[in-house]
Amino acid sequence: MKIRLTKQFSFEASHALQNYEGLCRNIHGHSYKLYVTILGEAINDENDNKNGMVMDFGELKQVVNDNIVLPLDHSLILYRNSEFLPSLKDENTKLVITPFQPTCENLIKDFVEKLKNKLPSKIELVALKLYETASSYAEWKKEDNL
Repeated sequence: MKIRLTKQFSFEASHALQNYEGLCRNIHGHSYKLYVTILGEAINDENDNKNGMVMDFGELKQVVNDNIVLPLDHSLILYRNSEFLPSLKDENTKLVITPFQPTCENLIKDFVEKLKNKLPSKIELVALKLYETASSYAEWKKEDNL
């Protein structure tokens, strides 16, 4: 029987959207909330210390923290062609430079790529939901991309 597990993560980060015509062209921050959903079968082996689990939530936490949360938390995320880069080059800033415009949509696509090969072989990444604000989010579902 397949079971889905979801774990919530949060991190603080700022970004700016290059050539955008609205306020988001300026450096500004968000309190991001990320929901990671996996799919698998619960272990059915009384000799396994993870008997009854699809995946230990602590292991999932480690994978997501190592690949997404820790690198991005309290960082400034900028597109590689950002007008802000020259002035920040020598600053003591936790700067993450991306090959894409750092929109919520592009960040979630990047997260899929960072996570899909880091999970155990019998565990599938099936959904991500990234809240940029309390009322705005991007969502990726594996089923939409088959």
